[in-house]
Amino acid sequence: CQWGFDYEANHLLLQNGLPAVRWVGGVEIEHIAIATGGRIVPRFEDLSPEKLGRAGVVREVSFGTSNERMLVIEDGVNSNAVTVLIRGGNKMIVEEAKRSLHDAMCVVRNLIKDRRVVYGGGAAEVSCSIAISKHAETVAGTDQYAIRAFADALDDIPLALAENAGLAPIEELASIKSRQVKENNPNLGLGIDRPTSVGNSTCDMKDLGVFETLIGKQQQLQLATQVVKMILKIDDVILKGVYN
Repeated sequence: CQWGFDYEANHLLLQNGLPAVRWVGGVEIEHIAIATGGRIVPRFEDLSPEKLGRAGVVREVSFGTSNERMLVIEDGVNSNAVTVLIRGGNKMIVEEAKRSLHDAMCVVRNLIKDRRVVYGGGAAEVSCSIAISKHAETVAGTDQYAIRAFADALDDIPLALAENAGLAPIEELASIKSRQVKENNPNLGLGIDRPTSVGNSTCDMKDLGVFETLIGKQQQLQLATQVVKMILKIDDVILKGVYN
């Protein structure tokens, strides 16, 4: 029941072989309805066989030493509905696990919306940087410098990847750019744990299976560009006491 009922009603239901949960949250009751194929009804008078949900097993499970109990519903009509229980030694570990799980589900969602992918390891950014730099050469006027600055900003991502991996950032970026242009292969990126015989970590991301969703990469670049445009629109910052 979402709004709860008294203990006497719960006792009478149990005596008639109908164990009931005294209180269930609004979001949880919607999830249970989806999983069991049931309908949410406001009154007992509205109950009918076609509105009842079905599940194979309903059991109560205790976790840890804090007597925390959870109601587990298994083998529901809708087998696609699942609940993920995250446990950890402290709150920080749990929150980090939740964030990682959320990121993974967002990647799957993006792939469902758009199946196109780009290769990771900085390969996409370097490839875009090379293409934008070539385009800048065809633009006259001061706009050319802004276009080149955008290309340089894209290089910061593989530079950061190399630096975080303990590699030489400039050498790795130069190697990726050189090989992409020479081999005409935009899939070459930073294979952090795959050093090559020539002393750098440039590898084909397609062979390593490192990729990102195209829609996610587009959102990243668009958001970063919008933030920079907002900052550039600020021509002055008023500080307290400066104009007294």
